Amino acid sequence: MAGTVEQKLAAEGITLAEPRSPIANYVPFVRSGNLLFVSGQVCMNSDGKLIAKGKLGAGVSVEQGYAAARGCAVNLLAQVKAALGDLDKVTRVVRLGGFVNSAPDFLDGPKVLNGASDLMVAAFGDKGRHARTTVGVSSLPADAAVEVEAVFEVA
Repeated sequence: MAGTVEQKLAAEGITLAEPRSPIANYVPFVRSGNLLFVSGQVCMNSDGKLIAKGKLGAGVSVEQGYAAARGCAVNLLAQVKAALGDLDKVTRVVRLGGFVNSAPDFLDGPKVLNGASDLMVAAFGDKGRHARTTVGVSSLPADAAVEVEAVFEVA
């Protein structure tokens, strides 16, 4: 039976797919003590297609970016489940780091990253409130619109 967090995700219409394997020389997550560091996840859906491709402020809207960041968060949670077996073992979402593929004059990266932040709070409640950094970048792998990495405190 799914744990409390997965039940909350299901209520949001989200089921976690098997996480994708890394495409380069790194691992998807590393646990050190009670911290779980999850490598950056791009905005791929369960079919392996990008939720949003291209630059925010140059063809990709804030709304599309928000959906892409939410997709990154889903992928982060899939990696956490692979690492721990149960999302209920997360005691705190510590930090999200977001990278937004941005046109030079795009200033709404924080609004885009709210897609990931809002999902963490929906899934974990107050334990989902976290520190965050949002950085505009000139490109991301596969021309993804958004990539998000995370640190979780775990039991």
